[in-house]
This record gives sequence, structure tokens and C-alpha cells, in this order.
Amino acid sequence: MTAKSEHPNVGRLAGRVAVVTGASRGIGLAIAQRFIDEGARVVITGRKPAPLAEAVTALGGPAVAHGVPGAADDPEHQARTIAEATGTFGRLDILVNNAGTNPVYGPLTGLDPGAARKIMEVNTLGALGWVQRACAAGFGEHGGAVVNISSVSALRPAAGIAFYGVSKAALNQLTAALAVELAPRIRVNAVAPAVVKTRFAAALYTGREAEVAAGYPLGRLGEPADVAAAVAFLASPDAAWITGQTLIVDGGLTITDRAVG
Repeated sequence: MTAKSEHPNVGRLAGRVAVVTGASRGIGLAIAQRFIDEGARVVITGRKPAPLAEAVTALGGPAVAHGVPGAADDPEHQARTIAEATGTFGRLDILVNNAGTNPVYGPLTGLDPGAARKIMEVNTLGALGWVQRACAAGFGEHGGAVVNISSVSALRPAAGIAFYGVSKAALNQLTAALAVELAPRIRVNAVAPAVVKTRFAAALYTGREAEVAAGYPLGRLGEPADVAAAVAFLASPDAAWITGQTLIVDGGLTITDRAVG
């Protein structure tokens, strides 16, 4: 769990309500904590009720956080979460599509089609579904911001997780298309991290962290808080004239010739 902290932007998101998917741990939880630190209230989702409840407690309890368990690509779960966000906190201003999956590792020539479909359903179609259901519930009445969590694997081939990168490349294009369609009331942007130290990405660095980090100009792997800071910026009024962009948060990896992962 993350610990509460102070930021110079305390109050920047005062009065805002955000939905953050896949936020019982890792990057999603860090985003939710950063939003709360900046004055927002959050509704978080996750597949398992117990870890989700623990995350709500860690974030400060029901005054600032509410959890809705379910699968990110389930339309009924999406609709229920949006309804609970507006019912619990009275409005919805920010949507962060953080939930993602990558159930396979290996070359594309051996990729199971069922696994490929699941990756696209969660990482790309799931994100679209969340936006559709939020808009159907009046999202954007006060102005809104969507931030999609992409990956640098969308920008260059990544051995072993190539189809994950394909799904995130599609997410980047979806981000740009939605930005055009939903302007001017709703801004839509994405953040593309490199390897961040989470359980989700552990296979990419466990047992060789120093070796992997050596390929990054800034000399370290990412932390969930690094991504959370970028997401908070894009969700805030400070990014009021930014839409349709994918912000790379990678410690400089993509300006080198090193491979992702």
C-alpha cells in the first residue's frame, strides 16, 4: 500500500471525483493516492474484493475512497462503477483507465488466439467501454478528463510481450480518436511508462534489476509514484490545453537504442 504524502499541488484537484480502474495495488493505487493528496475523492476498482477493501482503508476510508469489485472488461461492472461514483460522491470528473492484462509471455508465433483476444478486450476495448458508459451517465457536464495508461511497448517492439504492445498501440490511437470526438468538454490523454517496479511487471526485472536499470539514462526503474504524478498533471487544470497526447514516462529509455524490458 502507498503512504499518504504531501505534494506542492495540494488542492489542485479539490472537489473533483475520479474513477481509477485496477487500483487495488501498484500504479492504480498510487494514482488514487495522488488524487486524494491533491484534494479529489476516488472510486477504485479491482477484481478481488478483499485487496480492494484494504486499498480503500489505506487511502483514507469512505470519506475519500469507495471500492467497486469486478472485471474491468465487464460492461455491467463498468456501468455499476460509474453509477456508484455519481451516487456516492455526486459527480464524475476524471476517468483513469489503468486496468490491464498480459496473461502470456513469448513470441507472437506461439501466441494463443484466446489470450490475444483477452488482452485486446481488457486493454483496448475495455478502455473504450469505460468511456462510453461514463459519457452515457453525463460525464463531462462540468468538463472532464480521461487518462489512459499505455506503455512504451506501444512505441517499439518488446520481446516476450509483443501483443501487449499491440494492444497499447491501439490504445494510443483510441486516445487520439476520442480526444477529437469528445472535445471540447472532455480531454483525453495517455501516459506510456517503461518498466515500473510493480508485481505486474516483475517478470521484466526480477533478479536483474541493476542490469535493466543500467539501460535507462536516469539510472533506475520507475516507481508507481512517477506515473501517478504524470497522470495527476494530465487530469488537472494545469493540462487544460492538452488533449490527444501520449506522455512518455520512461526515465529516458526510448531515446536510447536499448530494448524495452
